[in-house]
Amino acid sequence: MKISCEDVLRVAELAHLELTPEEIELYRGQLDGILSYIGKLEKLDVSNVEPMAQVLFPAPGNDQPELRDDTLAPCDIAEAVLAQAPDAAKPFFRVPRVIER
Repeated sequence: MKISCEDVLRVAELAHLELTPEEIELYRGQLDGILSYIGKLEKLDVSNVEPMAQVLFPAPGNDQPELRDDTLAPCDIAEAVLAQAPDAAKPFFRVPRVIER
């Protein structure tokens, strides 16, 4: 699949990026390479490959992967983090407005 410069410019516009002509060409080539590789992967025969529900493999002799317990833990770093922010209004960070379109 060939990515055009217009495709790169559209993605850059959606991401609010200003790209130089050199960057446009660089990213066009990189995106085209990524999509070409995906095209190669689509040609693989995976009909005999069982879908995975879990990316972790079980330990030998166990039919379930070992996972840690999902427990809540207090997070008490908010004060320290907000104290380092240039403009904070507890409990939030204040940032410049970026959506103007």
